[in-house]
Amino acid sequence: MSTDSITLTGLRITAHHGVFDFERENGQEFVIDVTVWLDFRAAASGDDLTRTIHYGELAVEVADAVRRDPVDLIETLAERIADVVLAHDAAERVLVTVHKPQAPVEIPFADVSVQIERTRAQTERSRA
Repeated sequence: MSTDSITLTGLRITAHHGVFDFERENGQEFVIDVTVWLDFRAAASGDDLTRTIHYGELAVEVADAVRRDPVDLIETLAERIADVVLAHDAAERVLVTVHKPQAPVEIPFADVSVQIERTRAQTERSRA
């Protein structure tokens, strides 16, 4: 498995996820961090963007995944994002963190987040 990676930190996306009606109606900001591991050697040797993952396009794909089809759980959202990233042929492994800084929690807090790590092999096994 490669040790090369691309990281997107702090993608801010407004969406309508949550278990409460007001979360679905009003929406809120979610902050997404994604690290994807892949091998850069082929891209670097030929200075070829098509042999890596275009991080600008990846950011748009992640944002689109967050905005569509509201779900109750940010755990579900994290899985969706991981699937989007691992759909890239070059992606071997992904780490996704979904932050919900405006979560409906009664106690003062700085952040609520979930984090998952998935590999291409795990994703392929779960589809079989």
